[in-house]
Amino acid sequence: QVKLLESGGGSVQAGGSLRLTCATSGFIDRPYCMGWFRQAPEKEREWVAAIYRDNGITVHNNSVQGRFTISQDGAQNALYLQMNSLKPEDSGMYICMAAPSSGGTCVRAEARNYWGQGTQVTVSS
Repeated sequence: QVKLLESGGGSVQAGGSLRLTCATSGFIDRPYCMGWFRQAPEKEREWVAAIYRDNGITVHNNSVQGRFTISQDGAQNALYLQMNSLKPEDSGMYICMAAPSSGGTCVRAEARNYWGQGTQVTVSS
């Protein structure tokens, strides 16, 4: 059974940093891609960043470009999100996701993807 478990969230002041971790287990084959989404209260889930298995390419939402960095460990058992220069509008539940090894997308929320439960990030002004 695939499991994604996020950690590293917390409360910080604007301008601060956090590093989120997503520990994975249960994958027989490596996911096609992995990513981070976030969701604030009463807002739709928003894509944040993604990384692709075959070429290691990373993509980031324009709203976090230059401040956030997605990465994986060498064995690709863990996914990270380094968040710097945090702003109050970055607050929300940060959720790790993975697409099946056969393919898919990590920039849109799709039902066939695997999802974690999320870790809360709160940025105060």
